[in-house]
Amino acid sequence: MSKEELIELVLQLQRPDKTSRNSSKPPSTDKKEKREHSRPGGAKSGHEPHNRRLADDPDEFRDHRPTHCEFCGGAVSADAEMELIGEYDELEIPPVKPYVVRHRRFTCRCAQCGAGIKAPPPAVATTTPFGPRIHALAIYLKGFQALSYERLRFLFRDAFGLVISEGALMNMFIRSHAGFKLAADEAKGVLRSARVVASDETGVRIEGTNSYHWVFHCKDAVVHQPDHSRAARVVEETMNGHVPKVWLSDRYSAQQNHGAAHQTCLAHLARDAAFALEHGSDDLPLRFKLWFGRAFDLAKEIASFKAATIASKKRVLEKQLAALLAATTGCDLARELQAKIRRAQNQLLTFCDYPGEVDATNNGSERKLRPCVIQRKVTNGYRAMWAAQAEADVRTTVDTASLKGANPFQTILAILA
Repeated sequence: MSKEELIELVLQLQRPDKTSRNSSKPPSTDKKEKREHSRPGGAKSGHEPHNRRLADDPDEFRDHRPTHCEFCGGAVSADAEMELIGEYDELEIPPVKPYVVRHRRFTCRCAQCGAGIKAPPPAVATTTPFGPRIHALAIYLKGFQALSYERLRFLFRDAFGLVISEGALMNMFIRSHAGFKLAADEAKGVLRSARVVASDETGVRIEGTNSYHWVFHCKDAVVHQPDHSRAARVVEETMNGHVPKVWLSDRYSAQQNHGAAHQTCLAHLARDAAFALEHGSDDLPLRFKLWFGRAFDLAKEIASFKAATIASKKRVLEKQLAALLAATTGCDLARELQAKIRRAQNQLLTFCDYPGEVDATNNGSERKLRPCVIQRKVTNGYRAMWAAQAEADVRTTVDTASLKGANPFQTILAILA
């Protein structure tokens, strides 16, 4: 190669690869960095295969019988003895279209007095033409699949051949609210007698203002509550004076002092310890991280321990925590972490006093809020408070029924029926 060609080759090798950040290539073509300690995808060695189980009640049987011998070409008689060697299910959804019932109203003359007699009008003449299953499907898709009114209208039109205006969809939610409100009030009654209650909240836009979606739950009920406020007033109004044995939440002040005892979410503090460890200059955050790991291990296995064993392990954790809180450090992040954990010191191991009843983290509340966060990101909130309250009552009804394994769509349909 000439000197000029060699220089050009070296320059080409030094140029960075084209990515979506330095060229018009789409982001999907970017190479993902290999994560440390990552494992190859696919089934692992020794993995037991999981195949779809056959349906219990198939709608149709199609038998496949041999017609000729593949060795000599001889025909197989229709009455030859057969042995079943395999069964396979083929699944398909039949075309979905509206089922229309035309109600016809007649009048006639009385044979006795000659007066005109009119048949009483059917209910559909004065109410909605859409049946409960259409109502249930619209509510399910809007609330649990995060479809907007416009996208919901297109889905009914394109997939089902059913023309429904956005106003008609909104009227479905207004019309159906009463039933869900009754179910939501029942869930609140259960919550107001619970021994252990957990809570959390997330932001949402309601009527063009920054508002909040609260969730409260116990082992038998889940209550969703929208409000313009993030203050403790929301908790007090929801609980209506009831003080549970234990309240579980994060460190936000509005969620404090609502139970006889309090369990602070250890996962929140563990993340603070991880941040201080990554950006700090002291090993104290690492020692806190190891302490949280031991607390998590105890919480995971606590149901299998005897009361004396739990008490012993709790005393060890309390002694270790006291030593960590008394340690000296020159790192600002470590001192802030130490002060934060010291303020929550009496709320970290409450779960040990209620084995199997109280969790060490508030992840349950966060999981129940996650669909609401997705809904917020897709739709950007609610134009009216009544819409936020109506959807919260639907979520309360469905989430409470789901604690007993109920199907969300069937729960909605049962309320409307």
